[in-house]
Amino acid sequence: MQAADVRRAVEAAVSIASSLGLPVDDATVLHNSNKLAVRLRPCEVLARVAPVGQQVAEFELELAQRLVGAGCPVAAPDPRVEPRVHERDGFVVTLWTYHPPVTTQGVAPADYAEALARLHAGMRTLDVPAPHFSERIQQARTLVADRERTPELSDADRVLLDGTLRDVGRFIRGHRAAEEQLLHGEPHPGNLLTTRHGLLFIDLETCCRGPVAFDLAHAPEAVGAHCPDVDEELLRACRLLVLAIITTWRWDREDQFPDGRRMGVEGLDRIRAAVS
Repeated sequence: MQAADVRRAVEAAVSIASSLGLPVDDATVLHNSNKLAVRLRPCEVLARVAPVGQQVAEFELELAQRLVGAGCPVAAPDPRVEPRVHERDGFVVTLWTYHPPVTTQGVAPADYAEALARLHAGMRTLDVPAPHFSERIQQARTLVADRERTPELSDADRVLLDGTLRDVGRFIRGHRAAEEQLLHGEPHPGNLLTTRHGLLFIDLETCCRGPVAFDLAHAPEAVGAHCPDVDEELLRACRLLVLAIITTWRWDREDQFPDGRRMGVEGLDRIRAAVS
C-alpha cells in the first residue's frame, strides 16, 4: 500500500480494535504488500487490513477456524472477540492472535517438513471449495500478455515466461504422481511463524487445490529431503512453475514488493538456466 493508504488502514485497525474493548496505545506495521499486518499493543492483536474488494477475509477466517479444529498448525483469530470481518473507511480488518517470535534462528528443515505434513493431513479432512492451482498459472500468463501491465518485459522474456508457465503447468497436470488435495498455496518461510506453541502457518487467502509438491515448492529446498514420499521430478517442475509465477508478479508495474525489479531480473536468469 502507498503511504497515505497505510496511515488510513492503520487508523481503521486501531479504531475497530478499540471499539471492541481492546486497549490500543501503539500500532506497528509488520508487513506491507497487498494487505497490511499491524501489531496492536498492549492488547497484542495482529490486525490484517486490506482494501475492500481486494481480499478474501471471510474465507480466510472460516478456513482458519476449521483448520484449528482439525488440529492443523495455523494461527487462529483472536479469541477475545467474535471472529468476523470488520469494514471501515474502505478497508476490511480481521483480528488475529499475535505471536511474538521465540527465536531469530531459521527453522530446521525437518521441523518445517513436519509442520507442512501436519497441515496437509488436516486439510485432507476438510471439504472446502477452493480455486485450482492452474488458475494462478492463467493469471500469470494473462499478466505476461498484458503489455500495459508489464511494459518493461522484453519480447524474448515474454516468450520465455509464457512458454514456461504453459509447458510446466501442462506437465504437472498430466503427471502420474500429481494427486490433488487442499493446499496452503504459499507456505513459504514468510508465512511460517516460530511461536511458543510451535510452528504456525499464516496467510490462508492463497488456499487452492493441487498436488502437495506445489506447496512444497514454496519451502526451502532442504525441506524436500525430509519428504520422502514426494516425487522428485514433480517437485522440480513445481519449483520451476512457482519461480515463473513469482517472477511474473515482479514485472507488474503495480507491484510494490521491496526490491521487486531486481528479483524479477534474477528470476528470469534462473528460468533461462533451468530450461536451457
